[in-house]
Amino acid sequence: MIETKAFLESVEMTMLTAISEQTNEEQLAESMRYSVEAGGKRIRPLLLASTYALYQKNVSQAVCQVAAAVELVHTYSLIHDDLPAMDNDDLRRGKPTNHKVFGEALAILAGDGLLTLAFQVLGQAELADDKKVACLTLLAQTAGTLGMVAGQAADIEAEGKQLSLEQLQGIHARKTGELIRFSVIAGGIIGGASAKEQAQLDSFARKLGLAFQIKDDLLDVLATTEELGKTAHRDSVLQKSTYPQLLGIQKAKDELTKQVNEARSIVQDFAEKGYQTDALEAMMEKFTL
Repeated sequence: MIETKAFLESVEMTMLTAISEQTNEEQLAESMRYSVEAGGKRIRPLLLASTYALYQKNVSQAVCQVAAAVELVHTYSLIHDDLPAMDNDDLRRGKPTNHKVFGEALAILAGDGLLTLAFQVLGQAELADDKKVACLTLLAQTAGTLGMVAGQAADIEAEGKQLSLEQLQGIHARKTGELIRFSVIAGGIIGGASAKEQAQLDSFARKLGLAFQIKDDLLDVLATTEELGKTAHRDSVLQKSTYPQLLGIQKAKDELTKQVNEARSIVQDFAEKGYQTDALEAMMEKFTL
């Protein structure tokens, strides 16, 4: 199993050191640090390390660096997602959102800084060149205009409209699912997964990405602002299509269970082939209600 506390401390230090060493405007660095230090579940770094653990026992420095890169991208996306022009939210991870503390202009620049810094961290990772190029290309694809950015654009376009389930899944597969895909596939790439295994991991990650979003939609309805660390019931305020809104709460819960069970069956296939799946199996619990 991964030594979770030590791993996350290393990822945190990698992010904060990069901000400190590569930012020469103190207010900008402070804004970037504010959102990184706000915490979070660090799902993406943990998924990356858990997938890597299928192949290797000891978490390397390269794993921490690539995990830091994807978390920097994720943190930038949250800063921009909360902006008045986007979801206009005042609370994130139990703290005022970045633009509420530093103003909109600096929040935008902090997001820009975190995004570009992520590629520098990944470019300097202690990886073989072929694996580094594969991870760099994959991060650009999953975070960019084929992935998360496209999903966010489609999500904004869909506000106030009634979507079909297929349309909703298409948005969330990009907006939420793509960085989860990166984390899982990159863990496999670094660990030494074959092309066939990477395809299996891709399928696993797509199911987890949907599960993550369904759970998020359900919690927006079922949990309180205090429990979430962000404003509850925002989806309704923003007139977003969600799984509970389209399916009802019980059917949304059923769909969540279905996606998680299908993901589990892929992990089980790895287990039957002799891979160490303990870390991935433990991660699956974070995707259930």
